[in-house]
Amino acid sequence: MKLKKMLIVGAALFAGVNAQAADTELEFWTMNLAPKFNSYFEQTTVKFNEANPGLKAKWVDMNWDQIQPKLTASIAAGNPPALVNFNVPWVHEFATQGLILPVDQYLGAAKAAYSTNAVKDVQVKGQMFAFPWYNSTQIIAYNKDIFAKAGIKAAPKSFAEFVAMGKQIKAKTGQAAFAPKMSDMIGFFYYAGLPVIADGKAVFNSPKHIAFVQTFADLYKAGVMPKDVFKMAFEQEIAAYNSGKIAMMTTAAQGLKRTETDAKAIYDKTEVAPFPLDAGKLNLGSWMMDFVIPKGTKDPAASAKLGMFLTNDEQQLAFSKATESTMPSTKKANLDPYFQAGAKSADVVDRARAVAAKSMDNARTLTLAPGTLPDEVVMTKKLQEEIQAAVEGRKSVKDALNTAAAAWNEKLKK
Repeated sequence: MKLKKMLIVGAALFAGVNAQAADTELEFWTMNLAPKFNSYFEQTTVKFNEANPGLKAKWVDMNWDQIQPKLTASIAAGNPPALVNFNVPWVHEFATQGLILPVDQYLGAAKAAYSTNAVKDVQVKGQMFAFPWYNSTQIIAYNKDIFAKAGIKAAPKSFAEFVAMGKQIKAKTGQAAFAPKMSDMIGFFYYAGLPVIADGKAVFNSPKHIAFVQTFADLYKAGVMPKDVFKMAFEQEIAAYNSGKIAMMTTAAQGLKRTETDAKAIYDKTEVAPFPLDAGKLNLGSWMMDFVIPKGTKDPAASAKLGMFLTNDEQQLAFSKATESTMPSTKKANLDPYFQAGAKSADVVDRARAVAAKSMDNARTLTLAPGTLPDEVVMTKKLQEEIQAAVEGRKSVKDALNTAAAAWNEKLKK
């Protein structure tokens, strides 16, 4: 009996040692990245696990529309993953609801690795709630032949020059110059350094806002923008550029692959430049992704270790190489020869990637935080309708913005 008791105690002690030695699993979720990037994530998890004994990263990918409901359910059940891939608006929404954790205490000196605007993107009331990951931004691709015919020798260095060159192109060649994405005037306001809401009220009907929108109305009237510009999204803008109907397009670097494939003659005439800054000192078209730590995760410090690993310079650069289209949100990675050597490449896409990398310090997700508008779909639609009426000349800009602001404030005061 004594021997039996000793064996039982020994077995219990052995089981306890084994339980202590078991790795802490760190499941992290991404959205819509499998199966294309399986190899990258398989190599990344192996690398992290080898460098962090006792921790075991496990990658799970799912569709973008599954992430939020599954995370909410897992938090309610008390079993959330270690990290979740979010976009910037979701960070603000979940941080406001108290469903994700601030990460400042874990970052320390590593915080300085991220670009200033990447940090600002994921700050809520002064605290960081995410590890900035991959980003994107728009550049200008322009037709050198059309520029030459218009007597233009260099790309615009400011928004005022961009507008002036557009007018010159139309006057000298008869062609439309560009097709700005007019469906996102909120983003344009931020780009111009103009507020949208202040002290709980819509303020986009100020004299500065009116003057800014009037610029687009004047361009539209002069034919600098195509008459169907309000129907033009990403695909239509590329098609217009590829057919020579517009002299410039705003695009991500990888978007030029479509031009190379569909319109080689235009591609061979294409040069690239940064989209010029305006008073907001921000790029157009940036949209950053990140990783958040859910509330209730079992080991937040271990989650943070994985978050910092996935978003460090080396891993962000490796992911950009894997995607060939995304840009890092860290300062050092954007200065890597992978991007910068492309400035002298014969390949327009390589040159575009170098241009984008150099402008990433000005990348910011230009959008209202979720929950700001009580009836977002209706309110943004109303603003869009009024902007279109003003630009197309069916209403004065002042009347249109006053109407939209009044409609917004009616809902905001409720």
